[in-house]
Amino acid sequence: MARNIQSLERAAAMLRLLAGGERRLGLSDIASSLGLAKGTAHGILRTLQQEGFVEQDEASGRYQLGAELLRLGTTYLDVHELRARALVWTDDLARSSGESVHLGVLHQQGVLIVHHVFRPDDSRQVLEIGAMQPLHSTALGKVLAAYDPVAHSEALEADRKAFTDRTVCDVEAFETILDLTRARGYAADVEETWEGVASLAAPIHDRRRMPVGAVGITGAVERLRRDGELRPELIAAVRDCARAVSRDLGAGRF
Repeated sequence: MARNIQSLERAAAMLRLLAGGERRLGLSDIASSLGLAKGTAHGILRTLQQEGFVEQDEASGRYQLGAELLRLGTTYLDVHELRARALVWTDDLARSSGESVHLGVLHQQGVLIVHHVFRPDDSRQVLEIGAMQPLHSTALGKVLAAYDPVAHSEALEADRKAFTDRTVCDVEAFETILDLTRARGYAADVEETWEGVASLAAPIHDRRRMPVGAVGITGAVERLRRDGELRPELIAAVRDCARAVSRDLGAGRF
């Protein structure tokens, strides 16, 4: 069995200590509460402070939880609220489109899949929650890059790999696609990431009208297209789903 890393256990114990009871504690209080030498406790606190997880009051010298920990907690809550609000609507989208549905958010220069509804048939499928998709080639990624300035910057900074001969890697061509995405309110990926596979996606906004994710469908090219064009009823269904989730998040009408 793998052994736990002692320094991480002690850091976690410190964060729990600071989160409960008195909000600000001195070095001696922290060290004695955890049974640590002052030098050891100070070293861990200094590292946590450098990472933004702990802050030290200049006047009293006491420690408290830092803003970075709050930011991580808020992100966790935002993602879970997004998923909770999207459950019913993504189920409806899967039924109406007959395709699999993915809900994605920006994460580490890519798209993190936080919810996946299987295609409503008897085919063998693999749950993709936790999977990562590229920003530059997938419909979900293009939507995030088009509407979220942070995602846009990360898409430009990332290595835009050519997955197929249809993948757009050139910066100017990619920016043109993002302009088109914003103009029409959705993004498409037709064999740009996987051969024989197409996808459609639209943006989800929160109560501040900020982009917080994207929702889309994925399926075989021959099912998503008709006469060489993406089926308009599927585009409308994806956009309606995104608007419905946005409304439930307090964004109002788009």
